[in-house]
Amino acid sequence: MLRFLALVALAILPSFHLVEAHWHGHDSREQAPLVDVKDFTKSGNGRTPTWSEKYGKQIDQPFSGPLSFSHLPYSRCLEDEGAEFDVAVLGMPFDTAVTYRPGARFGPYAIRSGSRRQRETRGYTLSWRNNPYELGSKIVDCGDVPVTPFDNALAVDQMEVAYSTLLARTIASDESGSTSVSKRFAKDGKEHPRIVTLGGDHTIVLPILRSLNKVYGPVSVIHFDAHLDTWPAYPGTSTDQSRVTHGTFFYLANEEGLMTNTSIHAGIRCKLAGVADLENDASVGFQLISTDDIDDHGIAAIIKRIRDRIGDSPVYLSLDIDVIDPGLAPATGTPEAGGWTMREVKRIIRGLAGLNFVGADIVEVSPAYDNAEITGIAAADIVHDFLSMLLSSEPPTPHSMWGPRRPAKDEL
Repeated sequence: MLRFLALVALAILPSFHLVEAHWHGHDSREQAPLVDVKDFTKSGNGRTPTWSEKYGKQIDQPFSGPLSFSHLPYSRCLEDEGAEFDVAVLGMPFDTAVTYRPGARFGPYAIRSGSRRQRETRGYTLSWRNNPYELGSKIVDCGDVPVTPFDNALAVDQMEVAYSTLLARTIASDESGSTSVSKRFAKDGKEHPRIVTLGGDHTIVLPILRSLNKVYGPVSVIHFDAHLDTWPAYPGTSTDQSRVTHGTFFYLANEEGLMTNTSIHAGIRCKLAGVADLENDASVGFQLISTDDIDDHGIAAIIKRIRDRIGDSPVYLSLDIDVIDPGLAPATGTPEAGGWTMREVKRIIRGLAGLNFVGADIVEVSPAYDNAEITGIAAADIVHDFLSMLLSSEPPTPHSMWGPRRPAKDEL
């Protein structure tokens, strides 16, 4: 037995010497390192290179960096009077006029968070066949209006003043190259920026329409929503301010002469008190497209009806996220079953390009009710569509299936 162990030791002893020689660099078969460690840490003059020298710009990853919409340049435009833009993204974190679940004050944050995988350099889409950031207009994230959560009358005034402040700014691009329609309809005959607003509950549209009225006069409204939002008041209303809610603002806007009589709803499916609600809605100036109309008439017919209704008037688009089925966008305050899909809504929006848009918003995103950010991501994608819609002169034409057709092949 001892003799056997001695033979084994003699057999493996040379291997230990070989390994030791390789470790100390004495073996000619030693593997060279893939990267020269000295070059990796030192510049040519012996000092450690800076980040810029070695890696270039400090680029934000989709999951890093300050939170702005699609990593856009961010400016506190309300106080920075030198901030220039053609299109502004503006948050209005207001939610103290809701009738059911609150939480939309966090909507601007959720939408920006949902946009983190978007960016200017990767903005081209197959459906639009353009990148809105490469269409000659300067787009800036102007932050949020610092809205008070304690006094609704004050908050509504703050939002109106903020919107009016940005509308009064000089546009950044050369007017001759701008696709904006604002100069044609503005009372002063000048170009004005356009604003995509991130709500907030739907009440924010009242101060927005008040601001737009100062520049354009009455405008038409395209209203994507599950609900009419044209009710005169809710039971128990006892003060002028208590009339201002996310379900009454269109009624109030009509009282104030802020809208034309050529507005239209799209996606309505809420339960009503009866025919009287519809009669009141018509008196406020709206025609109605129900959710079910998409099954009965198709997307193309819905697009045509909206375009025919709006005609050549200046138009504002307001989209409540609850127009989408809550199975696809659950994070909202007043969900209604049986809504449109994201694809259907996006297709309709593309069909509206070329109308005389003076602004747009997306509202009622309440991330506390979300799951895996699906509503925030959906809302951010709609905002991207809004940017292409505002800056396109006509809808994109349908395209054939891309790529050559291959002949059938008999595999036998």
